[in-house]
Amino acid sequence: MTAPLVLPIVVPLGVTIACVLTGSRPALTRVVSVGGAALLFACAVVLMVRVLDHGIQAAQIGDWPAPFGITLVADPFAAIMVLVAGFMGLAVAVYGLVDIDADRERFGFHALYHALLAGICGAFLAGDLFNLYVWFEVMMIASFALLVLGSDREQLDGGVKYVAINLVSTIVFLTACGLTYGVAGTLNMAELHAALPDVENQGVVAAIGILLLVAFGIKAAVFPLFFWLPAAYHAPPVTVTAIFAALLTKVGVYALIRIDTLVFAAVADVLEPVLLVTALATMVVGVLGAAAQNEVRRILSFHIVSQIGYILLGLAMSTALGLAGAVFYLVHNIVAKTNLFLVSGAIRRLEASLELKSIGGLYATAPLLSVVFLVSALSLAGMPPLSGFWAKLLLLQASLAIEGYVLATAILAVGLVTLYSMTKIWLQAFWKPAPDASAHPAKPSLTARERAGLFGPMLALTAIIIAMGVAAQPFLDLAMVAATHLRDPAAYVTTVLGRP
Repeated sequence: MTAPLVLPIVVPLGVTIACVLTGSRPALTRVVSVGGAALLFACAVVLMVRVLDHGIQAAQIGDWPAPFGITLVADPFAAIMVLVAGFMGLAVAVYGLVDIDADRERFGFHALYHALLAGICGAFLAGDLFNLYVWFEVMMIASFALLVLGSDREQLDGGVKYVAINLVSTIVFLTACGLTYGVAGTLNMAELHAALPDVENQGVVAAIGILLLVAFGIKAAVFPLFFWLPAAYHAPPVTVTAIFAALLTKVGVYALIRIDTLVFAAVADVLEPVLLVTALATMVVGVLGAAAQNEVRRILSFHIVSQIGYILLGLAMSTALGLAGAVFYLVHNIVAKTNLFLVSGAIRRLEASLELKSIGGLYATAPLLSVVFLVSALSLAGMPPLSGFWAKLLLLQASLAIEGYVLATAILAVGLVTLYSMTKIWLQAFWKPAPDASAHPAKPSLTARERAGLFGPMLALTAIIIAMGVAAQPFLDLAMVAATHLRDPAAYVTTVLGRP
């Protein structure tokens, strides 16, 4: 059956069209948007259940056999990512009902939002490099439009930097695709797994792999290609930043994991040292950048960079435990980081600022928001018994298993600096008294509708963070299943090609 594979792409594309057609009726558009996000999540659940019950799923669009046609594939890793994308798409869509203003809705926010989700799900399910490129471009167009929607000067400045570096990524990606087809005669990833080891000049194969690392590294915001992210992510509405933080860079990470384990496994001895150095540099530079900031969203933006380094570290170790740690860390980070951005949006609505020197006293005025922030922040720093603790513990165990003591030290040290950054936000925004309280006696208040729209998604994400910590075993088992398939892609290749 092709429906479970096609629906996570078709549904958001259909919702995009529906949002355009209902654009003159904003209330109906909001219903369509949230309903479409809920339907996408339901489709993602069906796909996850099917993969767990029946194994890897593959579909050949138009009945053109692989490697000649368009192939969609869902192994456990892809199914996990589609499921997470569906849930985050729904949570942020609900939050956006309160956060997004009428002007941005009129200019097409909801349609662009679902176009972005379609591109993300398409990238997770793509079975060949060219279609991965196509879905990347769908994502880039939708994300750029969302980034500059409203045309604030700060947004336009960040948008120019964002699109410029992503055009470089596009050129590098297309160049790598052309070279890959030239040496292997195919772009189907399952076919490439078998074809690239037989290429006579493995130096060319390694060079193509490096090009793809650069292309996907830009998307993932790794060192030294990350500068566009802190420059862009603080500018748009929090809803846009939150969905970007949840999924946009994670598609680049997904692509890095996919090509390293499936396509270029034959030249792993060349790619993995590059990944290892890149991961460590990304962790350290990102967390130091965060420690130097004094605005909440800028701190969180630099932490996106730092946390990407942790995931790449699990990939670079190339062990089952390391890959399981990378998968678990990826899911944990999506949930915790998105929740922190949603918290920042609530802070801004209450305080009209995100500068730490200008806000304070939230522990007294917004105790529930304080709890949500504290849970998410401590999880990001890796404190037990929350999800981040298990994510870091897996990577720590994987590094010690290969006697990577430098790696283990980096994991612990970066975690401590992360805790420092989160503590700084807690002490300045929540714990210290509000500055100039006498000059601003009245704090903005939230209506019941606003409170439900903002806190509903945040509480749901908080519950997941706690569940992944206190009842971690099912999540750890699922991450290990995904890692096993990544380490041994034989089942993936057989399912796609119909032969070993």
